[in-house]
Amino acid sequence: MKSLKIVALAALTGIAFSSCNKKFEDYAINTNKPSKVPPSLVLGGILGDMNADKPWSAVMRWNQFDCCNYNYYGDQRYDWNGADFSSYFSLTNVQQMELEAQRLGGKDVNPYTALGKFARAFFYYRLSSLVGDVPLKTALQGKDNTTPTYDAQKAVFVQILQWLEDANTQLAAQIANPDKSNTADGQVLKGDFYYGNDLTKWQRAVNTFRLRVLIALSKKTGDADLKVSQQFKDIVGNPAKYPLMESMDHNLQFIYNNINKYPSNPDNLGFDATRYNMSATYLNTLAGLNDPRVYVTAEPATKQVNELHKLPSDITAYVGASPGESQEDMSSKMSNVDTAAYSLRSRNRYYSSYAAEPGVIVGFPELCFNMAEAANRGWISADAEAWYKKGIKASLGFYGITTDVAGTVTKTYKGVRYDIAFDFENSYYQQAAVKYQGNNAQGLAQILTQKYLAFFENSGWEAYLNWRRTGVPTFLTGAGTGNSGVIPKRFKYPDTEKSANTINWTASLKSQFGSPTDDINAQMWLLQ
Repeated sequence: MKSLKIVALAALTGIAFSSCNKKFEDYAINTNKPSKVPPSLVLGGILGDMNADKPWSAVMRWNQFDCCNYNYYGDQRYDWNGADFSSYFSLTNVQQMELEAQRLGGKDVNPYTALGKFARAFFYYRLSSLVGDVPLKTALQGKDNTTPTYDAQKAVFVQILQWLEDANTQLAAQIANPDKSNTADGQVLKGDFYYGNDLTKWQRAVNTFRLRVLIALSKKTGDADLKVSQQFKDIVGNPAKYPLMESMDHNLQFIYNNINKYPSNPDNLGFDATRYNMSATYLNTLAGLNDPRVYVTAEPATKQVNELHKLPSDITAYVGASPGESQEDMSSKMSNVDTAAYSLRSRNRYYSSYAAEPGVIVGFPELCFNMAEAANRGWISADAEAWYKKGIKASLGFYGITTDVAGTVTKTYKGVRYDIAFDFENSYYQQAAVKYQGNNAQGLAQILTQKYLAFFENSGWEAYLNWRRTGVPTFLTGAGTGNSGVIPKRFKYPDTEKSANTINWTASLKSQFGSPTDDINAQMWLLQ
């Protein structure tokens, strides 16, 4: 033991003497963390952050697509506290990506600066949509400004739209006149796992996302600074300058595989497959429309099959739970797997592989419904019904359902196959609830309902944000959703803002809501 102590003391002494030759600043450098990296490496992290709101997450329960019936795994309560401001970390990475691109030979305008502008628009849209005013102009300055001021939500959206305009311009310039002589790491896009470094597809995504932002501003068509409907019209009317998505092949989406596994997969079948059930907001809407997506996304409720002796091909056997039902009651009704009152998510689709379906971030069906809504509202001269039908068909096609000719939808349940006849044109679309009712309030409600159904387990917060903007479809409330039976309109700011940026936090609340109260039921500018 004595010899060991001597060796240890010698080692410590050696460290002490050697440290005399170093400055204090040297110890602030983490030698295990690279200070310089290729921009493509930073881009990969940014793109991954865009897929943060994954399928079957709490966000999707707040979208009222599914419910959690077991409190250990979660709930569907809307008693929201502080928002997640991690997007600011993503935004610092955007800054770093642009710096690295220039360091490694990128021109002032390069693929990384263009995608950087899109990323800024994407993350600020998410941030502001969830809380209201956010720091922008004086944010992301690190130690130089630890208490940034808040920018008004209108100013944030003006900046978002400008970033998207600039991103489109920069992408167009590089597509039209690529500098083939400059093969520097900072000038050539690499590391793009969404589009395989295809700038033309990125340009379509940028402009399609811009239409999402403009639709989100539908209550602001009278604002002379924004010119919402005119911007929408200008984009749609000039496809050469503003190309849009034209098919599902253009979706901005995350492809799951055996390494990056779909959130529901064979690994967790035994843990949570019975702990989550389908929501009535989604599933009962589908069933009421005789919509075949029921058979693809859900299982029949075992009570309907075993006690009422319905076949899995009977659409009335598929029942969703109201998110407003108390979790205790929902849990009780789902406790017996053989007589469960509500439908579970489809085991064949969501638990049989590691790549159930892509996680869509911005998709073609949404574009179709945004076009239909704009036509319904009179923003553009287009056939609203044609775009409405195209959106429904695109969503059905996502699930492998044929719409061009009459066919069948296959449901396999407990090893037995059921083929259900489906004819889009002559049966499904002829239903009064589905066939477009015209450019009026009824037609708009149909567009918004089908848009909601197409958002199932994808596109982040968009289903909730569209409900908040329009009230379609009806979101269900009660003891299970909390907040005194009210769906909140926003998140509170993170507690760190209240404690570390008190003056600006307080000023922003007073400016927005006339009170220093950080209220989840308050109406932000976007909704006024």
